[in-house]
Amino acid sequence: MQAVLSLKKYLKPYMVFAIIAPVMMLLEVAMDLVQPTIMQHIIDNGIAKGDTAYVFQMFGLMILCAVIGLIGGVGCSIYASKTAINFSADIRQDLYETITYFSNSNKDRFTLGKLITNITSDVEMLQRALTMLLKMFIRGPFTFIGAIVIVFLTARELFPILLVVVPILAFAIFFFTRLSGKLFLKVQEAVDGVNIRVQENLAGIRVIKAYNRKHHQIQQFTSVNENLMKRNIHADQIIGILMPLTAFVVNMGIIAALWMGAIKVENSTIEVGVILAFINYLMMIMGGLMGSSSVLMQIARAIPSAKRIVAVLEEQSEITNLENPVLTPIKGEVEFDQVSFAYNKNNEPVLKNITFKAKPGETIGIIGMTGSGKSSIINLIPRMFDVDKGVIRIDGLPIKEYDLSMLRGAIGFTPQKATLFSRTIEENVRYGNNEATMEEFIEALEASCAFEFVEKLDTKEQYRVTQGATNLSGGQKQRLAMARALIRKPAILILDDTTSAVDSISEKRIQKAIEENFRESTKFIVSSKISSLRHADKILVLDDGVIVGQGTHEELLEKNKAYQEIVSTQLVRGGTLHE
Repeated sequence: MQAVLSLKKYLKPYMVFAIIAPVMMLLEVAMDLVQPTIMQHIIDNGIAKGDTAYVFQMFGLMILCAVIGLIGGVGCSIYASKTAINFSADIRQDLYETITYFSNSNKDRFTLGKLITNITSDVEMLQRALTMLLKMFIRGPFTFIGAIVIVFLTARELFPILLVVVPILAFAIFFFTRLSGKLFLKVQEAVDGVNIRVQENLAGIRVIKAYNRKHHQIQQFTSVNENLMKRNIHADQIIGILMPLTAFVVNMGIIAALWMGAIKVENSTIEVGVILAFINYLMMIMGGLMGSSSVLMQIARAIPSAKRIVAVLEEQSEITNLENPVLTPIKGEVEFDQVSFAYNKNNEPVLKNITFKAKPGETIGIIGMTGSGKSSIINLIPRMFDVDKGVIRIDGLPIKEYDLSMLRGAIGFTPQKATLFSRTIEENVRYGNNEATMEEFIEALEASCAFEFVEKLDTKEQYRVTQGATNLSGGQKQRLAMARALIRKPAILILDDTTSAVDSISEKRIQKAIEENFRESTKFIVSSKISSLRHADKILVLDDGVIVGQGTHEELLEKNKAYQEIVSTQLVRGGTLHE
């Protein structure tokens, strides 16, 4: 319940709506409670005595009450919906912003599937709970209490029946409400499993098709889907017992009321209208309790969702600014001083005592076998992760002292996997610098050799990229991702194996353009190809997270055995490097 209370701040801006909705519902409840009493008077004082004028007068009063109740019900629905929808939209917005600022470690801890569940079904669950709370939780208790009070005042001879029926109903509702919270927590966990499986399968759909593993993945999905189905069925079956059970108890109460009423009517101690009114009020009592139980069950279902949402909102990103970060413009000098890093702090470091220095304008090549730590090094520069030991300095200051937004704003970063958004090509490239002129936009396309294929598209730079950029080739995606980094004209340019799908001629043109247009930028180029790095001012050779050599291509070729082995594997006949 503490999690639910911690979300109350999202309700404050809409408190006026949240107050109007229950007030309107009270109006509807009051009109509903009056109706059986009016009907009692129609039967006992109108029909029984043949007073037609009185009957029509009471009918008119019933219609008036029904209209007023309609106004109250519609008003309650409108304001309750406004409150709940705005409440959930604000939570969803904060969740998205919080997730956006998460470090990679934070995201890995929650997993993408669970975060998707948080921002969709968990928020939806809270919205439904609040809507029902504003509508039914006022209606239920007030209908229940009002009906009991009216029965006590107008049909005291039948009141003992309520003393038996109401406690039984209350106990049943309390028991099933408590049970529903535990059951639907398991349901929500099963929903996580389905979301995770769907997210993984859709992300890897090409691999699944390439390896003809569709049936295997379908079987895996079937397993998690059946688990969700079983938990849903179990929860619904258990909770489904409540309605027929309460209906049975109420029906027993009605039978008792008719039996006692018949005796008392025969003895002339009660009138027929009172019995009918009592039955109506008994149904209202059941409706009130059932309405309250529905709200309580919805709240019980929403509490696990609230806990999960609060856990995300309260999660502190591992990558944060200092209290007074440095805002000095970055020139581009980068220094690693005895840096060690591990993705999982319980495992062996993937980087061990990394030390090197890059001066502004220099080009640093990074090469090594797969898994040697190449991408890990460059991911530390924009603080995608923080180091475990040692320090990274930029322009002589520890990287943690810089304002995070300013630091990343000074870096043009192209990750190993070219990620494009389902927007136009222009929007994707301008993602790097939305203030860039059209001339700068064209320059970035030309520098990355993307202009040549963009110009051939039907709508050119307005060509819309599909989700996952499935309508572009691997090389086209890489060139557009590179253009997005180049348009920033950054102090530090990081290219992580961004020409692996680019032909050798285009790669040479890209290298030349970067060399000419980004002379003052510090450039980090990660590649497994010697041809991509041989022009670098300094090449770092990595092996199992350790720098086993650094120098120019010629120096390493002469003295470094690890580099010589890499070169030898890329030689073709005639001793020429394969480019």
